[in-house]
Formats: sequence, structure tokens, C-alpha cells
Amino acid sequence: MTSSVVHCPALFLTAPASNQGKTTITAALARYFTNQGKVVRVFKTGPDYLDPQILAQASKQPVEQLDIWMAGEEYCQDMLYQAAQVADLILVEGAMGMFDGEPSSADLAARFGIPMAIVMDVKGMAQTAAAVATGLAHFRDDVQVAGLIANRCGSERHAELIRDALPKSLPLLATLKRDEEITLPERHLGLVQADEVKDELEVRFEAAVEWLKETQDTGLLELPNAVPFYSTNQADDNQAIEQKLLGKTIAVARDGAFSFIYDANLIALTSLGAKVVFFSPLHDQVLPDADALWLPGGYPELHTKALSENLPMRQAIKAFFQSGKGILAECGGMLYSLDDLTDLDNQCYPMLGILEGQGAMRGKRGCQGMQTAVIPQGEIRGHAHHRSRSANTPEPVGYGRRQRHPAPGEAIYQQKGLTASYLHLFFPSNLDVTAKIFLAGQQG
Repeated sequence: MTSSVVHCPALFLTAPASNQGKTTITAALARYFTNQGKVVRVFKTGPDYLDPQILAQASKQPVEQLDIWMAGEEYCQDMLYQAAQVADLILVEGAMGMFDGEPSSADLAARFGIPMAIVMDVKGMAQTAAAVATGLAHFRDDVQVAGLIANRCGSERHAELIRDALPKSLPLLATLKRDEEITLPERHLGLVQADEVKDELEVRFEAAVEWLKETQDTGLLELPNAVPFYSTNQADDNQAIEQKLLGKTIAVARDGAFSFIYDANLIALTSLGAKVVFFSPLHDQVLPDADALWLPGGYPELHTKALSENLPMRQAIKAFFQSGKGILAECGGMLYSLDDLTDLDNQCYPMLGILEGQGAMRGKRGCQGMQTAVIPQGEIRGHAHHRSRSANTPEPVGYGRRQRHPAPGEAIYQQKGLTASYLHLFFPSNLDVTAKIFLAGQQG
């Protein structure tokens, strides 16, 4: 069968390392073209919950993750193809450095033919910035680089030194002055959640648009070249997904404490036939009528007192657990499931007590990485990213299999209908296992 093709302007924003300004510039570009009446679809490379919230507000469109290992090539291809059908511009924000990770941002860009723009913090260097950018641009033959974005450029003379040192094949797309008022706010695991600073972000987005307009190099303010995006041929085959959760209602915790939720996971649940409803462990006192619960990750350590003092909710979830119905508790959700949690102020509070053990924050050092959850129901991919530890927990039923290391990954616990782990699961990577986790002992 011949694949359908849709052409759409697209640009992949990458960098030589983290903390170069990729998210700030991606958000600024998204808002710049959105203000012009364009439909801008933004994607974020790799497992990330916070950047997509920022980028969704900037673009006023949903933001999805793209990761060849976690989601698969076909899934990524389908997401890009669907976006290209409605968008005037596709932006992809990379993760870490341009060639870091397996697969890397460069691997993703090369696979789908998206030109890359290199974002570089050029403070403290001039011609060297051109040398680094040139080396990145020519490191691999299968990667197309559109140019360099010089971030935190001190003056026009600074920009001129960089511009003159670049080869003609690598244009300077923009020279962006230092402006701390544009920088996005951060927290210990990354950017703060968009809902917490919505009004502040609006001010910063609009300021960032003016910041872009001040560049002496205007290549970034023009739509990039169109890229062909191809159908997978299976994109419209709804019969391929067996609705194993048809007629089931899944209640999802979503509030200031629990918000690490991929939109792709919610879409996966509905594609399996489930009805999704939301509740707040912080504010609600009763659970919705549901067949299963999902306690996702987030920042419970910032809300320990409120979570602990909401006794009606704690009792409701404990009764739900005792009924044997399915519960998935991921990272922050797992910490909430433990007997108690010690927060960043070293204060210890009782939690749900549906999983034996204690949780505690541990400052700056943390665990992260891509892993495959290996459990009795099968294998499903995901990732770990946490700065806490758990102790005195029961014997695991399985461990995460690390992507590139032989040591066991995160422990995975199952009791009654509860599945709990530090791992954040990506449901589309295995819909069958996803359904089994939520069905627990029920008949599908």
C-alpha cells in the first residue's frame, strides 16, 4: 500500500547540552506564530511532563511526547502525520544534548527528516560558538541543520563575531540578547507546573515574542521549509485496538500534587474503551464511582500535610484498595500509597498505608532513566525520574529492565489490585498490559 503524505513546515530545536534555553525559545516561537494566526503543534522529545505543560499554553494546542524507544517509530510517525494534517508549523523540542541518549534527538530528527536548529548559550564565547555549532552540524551526514540560534548574546558586535565565523552553509538564525525576565521558572525536578504560574507565563510568553523580534538575524521568524510526513497506513485502523476496558471507568488523580500525566496515556485509556474521570486527593473527600484508580506522579512532597489531613479521601482510597479493584500508583502516587512520607522540610506525615514502607525526599541527588517494567502481566516501557527513596517495602514482583545497564531497575510491587513503582509507564507502548493492570482481578 502506498503511504499518504502531508507536507508541513517543521523545525527541531536542539542544543549541545541541557540548560541552553531550548524550552524558552520553543515556547517563544510557538507563541510568535500562534499570534500570527498559525496553528502550531509542538512535540517534546523523551519522557517529560513539565515542559509540555508550558509548551501547550504557549501554542494553545496539545503537546505530545516523541520517543522512538519508549513509543516506537510507528507511533512517532503517526503523531507527526496527524499533526501535519492540521498544523501550519510543527516544532519539536529536543532533550539533553543533540547526540545524547539512545535514541538521541538527532536520531529522531534524522528518522523523520526534520531540520534542526542549534540553540546555544553563547555567553563567554564568540568564534568558539561557531566552531562548536559547525562541529555539531557536520558530526553526522544524515542530520540536516538549518542554522544556529545564539542565545544570551551580549551585543551586536558579539553577534557579528559569531556570524562571521560560521560557514555559509550554517546561517545564524537569531541572536537573542540576555534577558532574565524571559527565563521560565524552575523547581527541583525542572520547570514548575504551568497551572501554578499561568498568568506569569502569559506575561513571559508575550515578552518573549518581543524578544524574538529584536534579533538582527530574522531567519527564525520565517516559516521553515515544509517537510513530508507519511501515514503509517495503520493510523485509521481503529479495529486494531481491542477495547478491553469497554464499560470501565478509571478515576485519575489530578491536582497540584498529582499531575505527571501524559495526554497519550489518557488517549490510550479511551481507545481501550474506558471512561476517564478525575478527582483530587488534595481537595475531594469522596472518590468518583470507578472500576479502577490511577495515582500518577507529581509533587506530593509539597503537599504532605494537606494530603495527610484529608482523612475522608485516605479512607476512601484504602477501602477501594481493600475491594481488590485495580490501582496504578506511579512515583509520587507510590509515595502517597506508603505508610508515611518525609517531606523536604524533614516533616513526616501519614499517607494511605496501602503499601508497606516509608518514603523520604533526599535533596538534589536522584534517579532517572528509561526502563521496561517487567511484571507478571507482561512488559511495558516507561521511565524513572525521582529524588526520593523508599524503605521497608515488601518483596517486589519484578524490576525495571534498564535500557543500557545490566543492574536491576526500579522495584515494582503488586498487592491485591495495586501495582506500584517509581516507574512512569507509557501506556501506548503496550495497551494489553495497560488493560490488565487496571482490570486487576476483574473479568475483561
